[in-house]
Amino acid sequence: MGARPFYPSVTEASRYRPEQIERRWQQAWAEQGLDHTPVETDGTSFYALSMFPYPSGNLHMGHVRNYVITDVIARTARMRGHRVLHPMGWDAFGLPAENAAIERGVEPGDWTDRNIASMREQLRQLGLSIDWDREVTTCHSDYYRWTQWLFLQFLEAGLAYRREATVNWDPVDQTVLANEQVDGEGRSWRSGALVEKRQLRQWFLKITAYADQLLDDLPKLEGWPERVRTMQANWIGRSSGAELDFAVVDGEGQPSGEAITVFTTRPDTIFGVSYVVLAPEHPLVARLTTPDQAIAVEAFCDLVSRQSDQERTAEDGPKRGVPIGARVRNPANGELVPLWIADYVLAEYGTGAVMGVPAHDQRDFLFARRHELPVRQVIIPEGSDEHAFEGGAWTEPGVLIHSGRFDGLASPSAKAAITAAAESEGWGRGKVQYRLRDWLISRQRYWGCPIPVIHCASCGVVPVPAEQLPVELPRQVAFSGKGASPLAQLEDWVNVACPCCGQPARRETDTMDTFMCSSWYYLRYSDPHNTALPFERSKVDRWLPVDQYVGGIEHAILHLLYSRFFTKVLRDRGLLGFDEPFTRLLTQGMVQGITYKNPHSGKYIAPADVADPTDPRDPNSGEVLEVFFEKMSKSKYNGVDPTAVIDRYGADTARMFILFKAPPEKDLEWDDADVEGQFRFLQRIWRLVEGALARGLSLADGPAMAVQEGLDGRASGSSLPGAPELLRFSTPEECSPAERELRRAVHTAITAISDDLDGDYQFNTAVSELMKLSNAMGEHLEAAGLPVAAEALASLLILLAPFAPHLAEELWQKLGGNGSVHLQRWPVADPAALVRDTIPLVIQIKGKVRGNLEVPADADKATLEKLALESEVALRWLEGKAPSRVIVVPGKLVNLVP
Repeated sequence: MGARPFYPSVTEASRYRPEQIERRWQQAWAEQGLDHTPVETDGTSFYALSMFPYPSGNLHMGHVRNYVITDVIARTARMRGHRVLHPMGWDAFGLPAENAAIERGVEPGDWTDRNIASMREQLRQLGLSIDWDREVTTCHSDYYRWTQWLFLQFLEAGLAYRREATVNWDPVDQTVLANEQVDGEGRSWRSGALVEKRQLRQWFLKITAYADQLLDDLPKLEGWPERVRTMQANWIGRSSGAELDFAVVDGEGQPSGEAITVFTTRPDTIFGVSYVVLAPEHPLVARLTTPDQAIAVEAFCDLVSRQSDQERTAEDGPKRGVPIGARVRNPANGELVPLWIADYVLAEYGTGAVMGVPAHDQRDFLFARRHELPVRQVIIPEGSDEHAFEGGAWTEPGVLIHSGRFDGLASPSAKAAITAAAESEGWGRGKVQYRLRDWLISRQRYWGCPIPVIHCASCGVVPVPAEQLPVELPRQVAFSGKGASPLAQLEDWVNVACPCCGQPARRETDTMDTFMCSSWYYLRYSDPHNTALPFERSKVDRWLPVDQYVGGIEHAILHLLYSRFFTKVLRDRGLLGFDEPFTRLLTQGMVQGITYKNPHSGKYIAPADVADPTDPRDPNSGEVLEVFFEKMSKSKYNGVDPTAVIDRYGADTARMFILFKAPPEKDLEWDDADVEGQFRFLQRIWRLVEGALARGLSLADGPAMAVQEGLDGRASGSSLPGAPELLRFSTPEECSPAERELRRAVHTAITAISDDLDGDYQFNTAVSELMKLSNAMGEHLEAAGLPVAAEALASLLILLAPFAPHLAEELWQKLGGNGSVHLQRWPVADPAALVRDTIPLVIQIKGKVRGNLEVPADADKATLEKLALESEVALRWLEGKAPSRVIVVPGKLVNLVP
């Protein structure tokens, strides 16, 4: 039997009250400047960064999880001796502020600033070790001045340009809509009208110029999840194939002088072409449509203009189309095939034209079956006979048939041979194609960064001189939600003199995509107060790339891809000296809440309205409800307010639950009972220290000073050299059995938690190790001498500090610790303390575990067999009979077979 648990009762006056200690320590840390970024340059740096939030006004549990994870990483890095940069800011431009202006009659800037103030206070309540002196806000001119400056860098490099592009047009409000303003049915979020497609001149960044670098450098990102790298590779979508020219013919079959160029990755299928299809927006459609098809083509183009790209390209879509009356000649065999338009072909992809090969492309197959077009098989599986594929297309490689001089070639050889023939005969060429398209950054909205160019009738597009930046966004603008951007209606702002010739000119009234602001913010944190440049190269190179980036998987493509693009462009402009912005990436899982839904009506029911959770029913209809976990959202009534949790349990409990409930990359299911469990665990630690104090134990005097040696100041250098050595004993005999058990528990925890916080973070198992250590201390602390007890308490609080920073600090000070617990160095395990004199031996009877036995760690097989046979377990289960067989696995188990 072990000693009684060392968790003495405490008086009401000394009870753990997080609401009393957390605010006090947050204020003290701020006054001490505990979280300021070191200015010295010696030692190793560590940059820990969370994806910055949009200032909606309220934190949700997804925010809490993101920022707490990053905070643990930052705090641990400091204690391991690194200079740490851990900043925060606000992704503050965007559509929601305009919505607020329209719906609430408020000024977007004022609304945004109020939300920032509210969320900043909520973040402070979590005890995050953020350097608020480096805060950035993208909608403030001291930040977007440099977004504009960087745009001019792209313009000067030939990477920013204007061209005609398709936009979403609301025919009722007469305004351009962003994709996020169009619902799943293709209707405007404002007017409800079916959205049309229009052509407008838009600004683009030439990200395609970096497509190869963005793709080829993905293998370098070894600290990124494989899933994210795959998503980016697929988005870039590099594919090798051929461009083939199909000549347009007149009614007599003679060349008309026009040609349709298609891109295909399967030139080996060209002999199976039975039609060529254009995107309805293709510029040749109007010119090539015959009079007898004009009405049908116009009606179809009008129909397609109301569809979103997602609808048009959906795998299960209907694949609709109409012939335009023209024909083209297949350059490989001379056959004439009809020219169609179809909804599943987009103008922005490839050449806006595809060759229809129904036998070997599933979309083409469905289209051909719908419109009764020929299906000609030209590839068969190797070793098989020709046969039709009634259920769909054969899309795999094979051997060519019905392909003239190329019959019998395998697909890879045929691709090369047909491409070579096309090049030599002048009807095609090899081509590398990308799914990636240039980045359209124009937004016909107000609340965004103004594009710093001026349009002059004489000089054309003129960049605003750098010394005239920022082009300030005018405030106090009237919003109606209708018509063009409010900026276009501000004549005093729009009308300016041309910087080149001085003649009257007009400002650009488009603003930038908010991704422009978020594609470089992590660079600004390195030098946030610089008024001469967005950042000084020596500073950005000192801190960057970000050592650990934490954020949601929803940003796996656009934000991360654009950030990588920015980094490479600015490298080539000589503004920084690294290739990639983020060394390691952690994409945390979602926080899910218990959700109630009526399966018949589809309506969600608030948990507060469910009278009996064991028999959940709709409070209005009485119907049985579905119960499941789903991502927290207001519309599903399943959210949990972080402020309410902090008010009830304290920030440390909220942090501990978030970290303990699930591995960081997995979804987390919110459970109030588990929150209570973490609160009880922190209470046990409180009582543990209260008991030590009652015993007179202190870290500030006596033998406990050995624990303090090397722990009392801001650490520097790498994580291992110079890290503290706690107590050292020359021989185990210097410790009593209880002390050896306690030291083993302490140094086992140090080893396990250090591993859990290194590389692939496993915060949940780290918290489990803290619980194990607490339990061991409850059992052995009272029997331990002062030095060992002090070592255990100091180690527990240092290990706890990144997870529950307020409680760890409070108890550290109560025990007389030197300085802040957060300035202590991370402990290193004593190998001698991990050596066991005895080990647990599992006793099995006929393969079933019936008990265990403590045995000497160095016992041989014969000794283990003897001890097992003499054990109480063997005597009870064998009933005095000798076993027929004994199986000994040294160090693990003995199996006695009757």
